[in-house]
Amino acid sequence: MSIFDMTGQVAIITGSSRGIGRAIAEEMAVHGAKVVISSRKQDACEEVAAALNAKHGAGTAIAVAASISSKDALQNLVDETRKAFGKVTALVCNAASNPYYGPAGGISDDQFRKIMDNNVLSNHWLIHMVADEMMARGEGSITIVSSIGGLKGSTVIGAYCISKAADMQIARNLADEFGPKGVRVNCIAPGLIRTDFAKALWENPDTYKRSTERSPLRRIGEPEEIAGAAVFLASKAGGFTTGQTFVIDGGATITGG
Repeated sequence: MSIFDMTGQVAIITGSSRGIGRAIAEEMAVHGAKVVISSRKQDACEEVAAALNAKHGAGTAIAVAASISSKDALQNLVDETRKAFGKVTALVCNAASNPYYGPAGGISDDQFRKIMDNNVLSNHWLIHMVADEMMARGEGSITIVSSIGGLKGSTVIGAYCISKAADMQIARNLADEFGPKGVRVNCIAPGLIRTDFAKALWENPDTYKRSTERSPLRRIGEPEEIAGAAVFLASKAGGFTTGQTFVIDGGATITGG
């Protein structure tokens, strides 16, 4: 059996109706996991779950819409997962938001709070909704999809970068706290990936060129190129890995790109 096998696992992936989250859900299903598709819109979640069930067999995926801004909605997500599959063994906190693009002096208090609430507080909520169960069982994996923005300064997405740096610290703190009970917590920090979320950064040819010209691979990434790291972290392959941030950016951060 492959050390990347996820048979018997149940994974919740937020923001999984498209982009990186969907790619992670699809790859985890390939490796044998039951997956819970979640984003704000139920119909979008159901479309992805139906595709996974058609490909991998009925009962592979369920769809549970949840806004990450609502603690009650996130609790319902966890409750419905347990109702359907009996447990949660892996959590991927992928959903995030960034309602502001510009210098720090122009961001409103509401926009700043929304970024911090959706990108940091919601992860704190959801992690603690599943952590007790994992620790009682003596094993589990929690992965936060952060960003290389958390490792760099920015003149245009500063609050977003602050939130992503905070996610990395959440992983370090909780890896230390949960580790003695067998639960691992890590981050993935993607560079620029071809998703709708990052469309403003790659859709325009001039912006695309600026975003890639100093990167060793001279291109942006694809969602599927993030999914493998998520499978690694949730499977036996990542069993001795915790508190880490995996940078997957085509080399952009090593060159200042």
